[in-house]
Amino acid sequence: MNKSESKYYHTARLMNEALLVLLEKKDYDYISIKEVCLKAGVNRSTFYLHYESMDDLLKESVENLTSDLFDTYQKGIFEKDKLNSYSLGDLFLITPDYIIPYLSFLKEHKKIFMVAISQPIMIKINRSFDKLYYEIFDPILERYQVDKDKRKYILSFYINGLHSIIVEWIKNGCKDNINDISDLIISCITFDNLKKNKYD
Repeated sequence: MNKSESKYYHTARLMNEALLVLLEKKDYDYISIKEVCLKAGVNRSTFYLHYESMDDLLKESVENLTSDLFDTYQKGIFEKDKLNSYSLGDLFLITPDYIIPYLSFLKEHKKIFMVAISQPIMIKINRSFDKLYYEIFDPILERYQVDKDKRKYILSFYINGLHSIIVEWIKNGCKDNINDISDLIISCITFDNLKKNKYD
């Protein structure tokens, strides 16, 4: 990345962060481009260099948050270079150790996610979540030697189920206890059948 690109992304990050700060104080519909620019320390022309509208800024902010979360997971057990070194038992993803940090992250940023799921751009935002889930689940299903043709259906089942629970929880303002939601997800979505098939 050259100096110009670095400056471009740094400025975009400043506006992402400005939106997050402003969302803690007021509703999204009442946040103006002028306020974002003032908080980020940039001028209005700089905003339009990056985005066409506030919705574009919102979409990018959510995508950056999910990307940061994915990077955190990739540095742990899901680092692709290390994946083959773990036993199948270690790849049992649906446990509190993996779910609770994820739910805590969403709750920490609940304001922006609550806004995002109420906007027409949510379809585009869902794609970034889908990428996150696919990048985490698909290599694990591969280790379980699940047929590639079947894998896309299994992934769709897990992704849509997990996503539906998360969206309902966010819509409710993340009021339900994180441990309770974690237990609910575990009870609904597990890889038990895959493990049984592998060892039968």
